[in-house]
Amino acid sequence: MKPNFEIFQQYKKHKILASNFVYLSILQALNVILPLITFPYLIRVLGVEYFGLLSFSFAFITYFQIVTEYGFNSTGTRDISLAVNDPEKQNLIFNQIMSAKMLLTGMSFIAMMGIVFAFNIFRTYWIVYLFSFGSILGQAIFPVWFFHGMQKMKYVTYLNLITKIIFALALFVFVTKKSDYYLVPLFNALGFITAGIFAWFYIWKDFKIRFKIQPFSGIKEQLSKSKYMFLSELKISLFTNTNTLILGIFAGNQAVGFFSAAEKLARAIGNLQTPISNTIFPYLSKEMALDKIKTLQKIKKITIIGTIIFSLTIVLCFCFAEQIIEIIYGKEMFGSVIILRILIFIPLLSFLDTMFGKQILLNLGKDELYFKVIVLATILNFGINFILTYFYQETGTAITVLFIQIFMVLGMWYFVRKETDLILKN
Repeated sequence: MKPNFEIFQQYKKHKILASNFVYLSILQALNVILPLITFPYLIRVLGVEYFGLLSFSFAFITYFQIVTEYGFNSTGTRDISLAVNDPEKQNLIFNQIMSAKMLLTGMSFIAMMGIVFAFNIFRTYWIVYLFSFGSILGQAIFPVWFFHGMQKMKYVTYLNLITKIIFALALFVFVTKKSDYYLVPLFNALGFITAGIFAWFYIWKDFKIRFKIQPFSGIKEQLSKSKYMFLSELKISLFTNTNTLILGIFAGNQAVGFFSAAEKLARAIGNLQTPISNTIFPYLSKEMALDKIKTLQKIKKITIIGTIIFSLTIVLCFCFAEQIIEIIYGKEMFGSVIILRILIFIPLLSFLDTMFGKQILLNLGKDELYFKVIVLATILNFGINFILTYFYQETGTAITVLFIQIFMVLGMWYFVRKETDLILKN
C-alpha cells in the first residue's frame, strides 16, 4: 500500500504543477499577445512621440511599483508555499504583507506627486502620472504572491484574462486621436484595480482570510525579511528603467519610442519563460529543503532545454528583425530594427539569470549573493550608460542593456558554482 500511496502523492503533486503551468501559460500568452495588438495601434494613433511619452512615464512610475511590491512576490510566495497546510500562518502572512504594501503605496503616492509637480518635465503631463499610479495601486492590492504560494494560479489567470481584455478593448473604442493619450494609463489602471478587488473577494470567500491591519512590529518583520529582494529588484530597475529615463532626457520622446518598441518585443519573448519560472519556484523551494543535489539536477535539465529553445528563437528573430518590425509596427518604426537585433539576446540571458539567481540562489537562501551581483551590475550600468547613450542615443542604450545582462548572468553563475561545490563536498 505504501508504494501505491507514494505514487498517488507524486501524481497529485505533478498534476498541480501541470495545472499551474497551463494557467500561467495562458496568462503569459495574454501578456504577450495583448501588447502586440495594442502597441501597434497606439503607435499609429498617437504617433511615436506620444508613445514615447507613455513609455517614459511607465519607466518613471516603475520605481514606485518596485517600492510597493518590495520583493514580496518572491519572499511572500516562498513563505506561503511553506505554510500551505497552516491556515493560521497564511492569515498572518497575508495581513502582514498587505499592511506593509498599503503603507508603502501611500508613501509612494506622496513622493511621486511631489516629484511630478517639482519638475517641469513631469509637470507638463501630470495627469498621465496620476492615472499611471492607479496601475501601481491595482498591482499592490492584487496578492499574486499568495496565489503563487498556494499554487492556485487559476484565480490569477481568470481575473487577468477578463479585466485585461475588457480594458484593452476600451483602448480601441475610446482612444482614436492623439489628444486621447491620457486615457491609456487610465484604462490600464482600471483593469489592475478591478482585478485586485475581485482577488480580495476570492481570498475572503475561498480561503477564509479576513484582512486586518497589523501592528508595525509585524510590518517591520516582513520588510526586514524581504529587504534583499527589494534592494535587488530596485537595483534591476535602476539599470532598466533608468536607462529609458536617461535616453528620454538626452534624446527625447522619439528615441524612447524606437527603443521601447524594440525592447517590448524582446521582453515579450523573454517573458515566455515566466509561466515555467513562476510554476516551479514554490515547488523547488520545498524540494530544495528536502534534497539539494536532486533539485539542482532538475534545474540543470530545465536550463539546458531552455537554452536550446531560446537560442533557436534568437537566430530566427535576428535574421528577420526588419520583417518583424514592419509587420507589427509598420515601416515608420524601422528605427527599431537595429535595436531589436541588439536586444534579442536578452530573452536567453534573462532565462539564465532567472535559473541561476531566482531558482538556485534564492531557493538556497543566498539572497545576499543575489543582491551582490545586482549591486555590481547597477554601478557598472551607470558608468557605461551615460557615455553610450550620450554619444549613440537609443543604440547606445541597447548596447548597455545587453552588456549588463551578460555581466549579471556571469555573476550569478559564479556564485552558483561556488555554492554547488560546497553542497557536493558536504
